[in-house]
Amino acid sequence: MSEAKKILTSALQQKRKVLTVQESKTILLKEGFPVNPTGYGKTLEEIITEAEKIGFPIVLKVSSEDILHKSDIGGVITGIRSIEELKEQYKIMQKKIEQALPNAQIEGFLIEKMESGIELLIGSTQDPMFGPILAFGLGGIYVEVLKDVVFRLIPIEREDATEMISEIKAAKILDGIRGQPTVDKKALIELLLKTSDFIEKFPEIEELDLNPIFATDKGVMVVDARIILNDPV
Repeated sequence: MSEAKKILTSALQQKRKVLTVQESKTILLKEGFPVNPTGYGKTLEEIITEAEKIGFPIVLKVSSEDILHKSDIGGVITGIRSIEELKEQYKIMQKKIEQALPNAQIEGFLIEKMESGIELLIGSTQDPMFGPILAFGLGGIYVEVLKDVVFRLIPIEREDATEMISEIKAAKILDGIRGQPTVDKKALIELLLKTSDFIEKFPEIEELDLNPIFATDKGVMVVDARIILNDPV
């Protein structure tokens, strides 16, 4: 049994539907997805240790099954450049979360290498009539406002992936504007194909949300991920 399958099976046996970000990113990493360097800590001391391993600048994120939209309540802090700043921002995050969701169960904190680029999303959901559907579009915190997303039935072919990239309203941004370099579309196509294969391989996954994915001329990087499983039997 693969490492990814073990994590999924364990969650189902525990009758858990929503995987933690740490679990989700570990599964993706084991399955060959480009995932940014990520550490995990439960205490400030553990967080500092992981940050020193990864190297600054970093991003600090809360890990909690009770918090799906971390940015909304101050559960994501970017651009932390030193240990002293990390200590300060850790306290600020704790205070904001306590004020917004005092009953939330905090499993720990993710420490991630700071990335940059055009923010995109790739996701999937299970349609009761058509089966698994793949989504691609502009990502980040504005996805629900702009709704620049296109869809295909899974599995997809290379031609489908190419079409999806060209069909979003923001397609011209991927070609580079105002002197910006063109996004590595080959890497983006490969990521779409890998995601399609991944969903076929693990039918127990009900929803997958890779958002944001940072795209640059040098490749693509999955920065945040959420996996939701089918109802445990």
